[in-house]
Amino acid sequence: MTSAREQLQKLASERILVFDGGYGTAIQDYRLGEQDYRGSLDLTDDQKGNNDLLSLTRPDIIEAIHISYLEAGADIIETNTFSSTEISQADYGCEHLVRDLNVKSAEIARAACEKAEAKDGRPRFVAGSIGPTNKTLSLSPDVNDPGFREIEYDYLKGVYRAQCDALIDGGVDFLLIETIFDTLNAKCAGMAAMEAAEASDRDVPLMISMTLTDLSGRNLSGHTVEAFWHAVRHLKPLTIGLNCSFGADQLRPHLAMLAKEADTLIMAYPNAGLPNDLGEYDEMPDETAELIGDWLKDGLVNIVGGCCGTTPDHIAAIAKAVADQEPRKIPDISVHTRLAGLEPFNMAA
Repeated sequence: MTSAREQLQKLASERILVFDGGYGTAIQDYRLGEQDYRGSLDLTDDQKGNNDLLSLTRPDIIEAIHISYLEAGADIIETNTFSSTEISQADYGCEHLVRDLNVKSAEIARAACEKAEAKDGRPRFVAGSIGPTNKTLSLSPDVNDPGFREIEYDYLKGVYRAQCDALIDGGVDFLLIETIFDTLNAKCAGMAAMEAAEASDRDVPLMISMTLTDLSGRNLSGHTVEAFWHAVRHLKPLTIGLNCSFGADQLRPHLAMLAKEADTLIMAYPNAGLPNDLGEYDEMPDETAELIGDWLKDGLVNIVGGCCGTTPDHIAAIAKAVADQEPRKIPDISVHTRLAGLEPFNMAA
């Protein structure tokens, strides 16, 4: 039986694949109240804004969002689990629900993909979304104590491992470590994901996506795009890329650097531009698709989608824009010792 890895690699060699869009934006459109989030669960904290909880209390909404992206042309959808870790759910007093959140979210996404594939015979894939949490291994939250850390590596690895185990049990094809602002967090999540895949006796490839914090092209822990790639390349991800941060125009130079250096598939999903003063996104679907079209001229991507502010209409416009375009060719990279501090270091003989 052909694995999801093999299927995706074959399809990505033939055409540019489409990832889905934002979930927060889609959920906001439902104008939900706190009771919608809470459902019948016996919880003490206010749950409004706990979007991941909707997989348990309003699975109909999450399924509808998945289906809307699949109908718009998405080949890959992500699970509603960006914050489904013990650390993130502690903000809502829902740590005890972490396994249920991840398993159920994966099952909802899997079912949506199977429905879509049954209609047209085109394979769809589920990426288990693993967010960065609100803690960092690299930086101190106390300006008066640079050596202080809120969490330790082994603890965070255990947190990620619990999420990865549950996502795999729920039936995801890939584990997507996304919106990475701290490179050490990503390495920690990568180790947990690899251990979980090995324990499951399944081939569950990694997808890794960095987020930039400013136009200098660095993440919060200070790594450039190339240095970040050097730091995570040993994980052998199926895809590497960028998401969130800015719109497609401002991501382009950093994406170009990564596309030149990475010997694997490139996946990128930008915001719908930058938010306005009210925190809303004004970039229209055709604008986003046109800007992503500029990426295609330079052969920068294999998989494209959208992040904050993007909707099914944005994904439909992107799918139309990439339909007849050639995918990026994975380059042959010469063998050198490649190291990374905050900057890359290449040691050639």
